[in-house]
Amino acid sequence: MNTQPEILQVSNLFFQANYEIPIYQRNYAWREEQIQQLLDDINTSSHNYFLGTLIVNQKDLDSYEVIDGQQRLTTLFLLQKYLKMSVLQGSLYFEAREKSNHTLAMLGKNNLPEELLSQEIMQGYKIIETYFYNKEIDKSKFIERLDNVQLIRIQVPSKIDLNHYFEIMNTRGEQLEFHEIAKAKLLSPLSSIEDKKVGALIWEACSKMDTYVQMNFNIHIRKKIFSSDWNKLRSSVRDFNEVKEKITNIQQNEEDTAPKTLLDILKERKKVKIETRADIEENERFESIISFPNFILQVNKTLSQSNENESLLDDKNFLRNIQHHWESEESCKNFLFNLLKCRVLFDQYILKREFAKDYKEIGKWSLQRIEAYEDRKKGNLKPKYVGTYDDGSDINDNKTLRTLQSCLRITYTSPKTMHWISIVLKYLMENEDVNVLSILEDYCKEKVKQSKFLEAKGFAIERIVFTYLDYILYRDGYRYNQMLVISPMKDNWQFQFRNSIEHFYPQNPSNSELLNKWADEDLNSFGNLALITVSGNSKFSNLPPNGKVSSYPSIIEQSLKLLIMNALINYNGGVWNESIADNHKEEMFALLKAECSL
Repeated sequence: MNTQPEILQVSNLFFQANYEIPIYQRNYAWREEQIQQLLDDINTSSHNYFLGTLIVNQKDLDSYEVIDGQQRLTTLFLLQKYLKMSVLQGSLYFEAREKSNHTLAMLGKNNLPEELLSQEIMQGYKIIETYFYNKEIDKSKFIERLDNVQLIRIQVPSKIDLNHYFEIMNTRGEQLEFHEIAKAKLLSPLSSIEDKKVGALIWEACSKMDTYVQMNFNIHIRKKIFSSDWNKLRSSVRDFNEVKEKITNIQQNEEDTAPKTLLDILKERKKVKIETRADIEENERFESIISFPNFILQVNKTLSQSNENESLLDDKNFLRNIQHHWESEESCKNFLFNLLKCRVLFDQYILKREFAKDYKEIGKWSLQRIEAYEDRKKGNLKPKYVGTYDDGSDINDNKTLRTLQSCLRITYTSPKTMHWISIVLKYLMENEDVNVLSILEDYCKEKVKQSKFLEAKGFAIERIVFTYLDYILYRDGYRYNQMLVISPMKDNWQFQFRNSIEHFYPQNPSNSELLNKWADEDLNSFGNLALITVSGNSKFSNLPPNGKVSSYPSIIEQSLKLLIMNALINYNGGVWNESIADNHKEEMFALLKAECSL
């Protein structure tokens, strides 16, 4: 058994060894964001690029149990299967998961029975397939790059409790992360212990992204640095030193050791329990659309002088991008304060996922601000959440902006492409009364124009064209021959994570005896295309348009453009042909051209 770390070429990873994923590990769970990031890293890699570590327990000669790194390992397996590389049968195996193993063996084959397949693995494979198609990547050159990409395989110590080891690694993580290094770098130049404590307090509060930042401070600090309704920083809190002054005063007050009665102590304990329970509920309710390291990069880009530097959101350059913030004590304090200020604005003006009431399991898009209200029975302040723009001026303002932001979220899924967030934060830092909806609509219009959608065909049509069109249809509604097809602000409709371009009339009709193949020009025209989920694309398969409409109405609901196509079929007696698709394209293009002033 080799106990020394081994450097492995990714291209030979499955040719020289067999890997087993033990039953105590979770199923394959990577989605487009993680898969695309991995593929981008490989595609832009230089010589001897290091992809990460693989922690294993060697069971036999060239046979390993995977302890950590299975998500990346499974994705690399799917990638090599897609590239038709020399991947031996059974070189990746899931313990006691026959459906997963069957799916790995059948990858790349057509017309597979859905009930026998792992949908998570099939979606991963489809994402890889779509990535190569959209970016028109040369597969042979990509395979050559894999020769320069390396993993380090590390053997766990012998006689170790593997279940316990796996649990610890997934709870704590085994490596120091870049944002932890950044924290040390930012706190180091601060000259006093008090400054370091305040800096650490701000950092820790901002790092908990799945709650509103106000709730990450104890109630005493919350009252001092935020307004009476908790909605924003107090006007008297304008920099790091003023935050420190407020907190120092609290700490001095808390040092008061006046004697307390037994009743006082019992009341305090009861209050702490109530606040603790409220904090737990808070943490379970919301989910941020970006991680804390990505938020740090967004703040850095917000504070920069240029919106044009695309690499500022690339986490491969994380430390290099932000290192100028720890050049002096003054720059450290300035960044830490702006981190807090941006986080307050982010929570109020950038959407989250909310898991509450009817959406406790699946979540819904949420654009809300936090407000304090007094619980008269218990005599303390508690948080409530109201729409950011639900101030009585226009009840649709909040719904419209929430829908537009979710349009951007599902279009630009990789954190390094979410430039719209820093653009909004930059404007808000200058003037909080700015029209965020107008800013983001202008951003989308420019992206649509840059896509050159009028000339693009098929998979070359950028996702923003489909998603922004759906936003326009949601905002304004749509009529066909005086018939209302989509009402403005369509009730209960929201964007889903859609990244698969669907040919409404199929590329390869399942009943080829009755259905003729369309010419490529018509087949790949915008009028015959819609954007749906990967699983929806798999279900639609090669069904004819009327079969898709009748069999899968819930998938039709995913896209407002698809709802119009459905209405056109009904209007034309069940027929969908080249002429109808072309007229639909011209009408949709007319909406986009009017919106973008083309």
